[in-house]
Amino acid sequence: MRTIALLVAAAALLLAGCGTDPGTTAADPVGRDRPAPPSQVPEAPGEVATRGVVTVLQEARPEVCLGAVAESWPPQCSGPPLLDWHWDQRQAGLDRPGGTVSPGGADAYEQAGPVRWGQYVLTGTWDGTALTVLTAIPAALYDAPSAEPVDPPATSGTDSDGSPRLARIAREAGEELPGVLASYVAGDHVAVDVVYDDGSLQDWADTAYGEGVVVVTPALVDVAAD
Repeated sequence: MRTIALLVAAAALLLAGCGTDPGTTAADPVGRDRPAPPSQVPEAPGEVATRGVVTVLQEARPEVCLGAVAESWPPQCSGPPLLDWHWDQRQAGLDRPGGTVSPGGADAYEQAGPVRWGQYVLTGTWDGTALTVLTAIPAALYDAPSAEPVDPPATSGTDSDGSPRLARIAREAGEELPGVLASYVAGDHVAVDVVYDDGSLQDWADTAYGEGVVVVTPALVDVAAD
């Protein structure tokens, strides 16, 4: 009996040792020690411009739509408030069924009921919550510059589109970063579109997930001083 008791005790000690061995515990390294993300969209130190043509829409107040726009009549979208925006500085006045459009002018806006909208390239100042307009170029007059070649982000090459790790990072970054417009897996990295980034959002992503894993792209970009 004593021999059996000793064997049982030895087996119990062996099982206890296995349970506490850190080498046998599954751990998920993604985001274990991530720093706290910035709590709000940064303020721009100088003038900013939209990355391209955007929709300005007003139902209750003027907004600049920096994300997706539903192609309905009138279109549906939302975005940060637009300050110092005056529709009477745009050309309007030609009635037509369902709305109005300016008579042949390049600086046109459309209207359906109480909703007005138009497409412009904007410059202004960004205080972290609203864009104060300085200039507005109508889409019809905007001559888009030729796109410069962009080097792909440096990545480890170990992930691919559909990776559970990247999908989880896209979800986390989309929930935690301020001012996110979209967050998705793009090839072997995560693309996060935001309203504005002074560099702090990208720095956080690099620290949290590794350089090149998350690429932050702002809709409002800094205008280089002359």
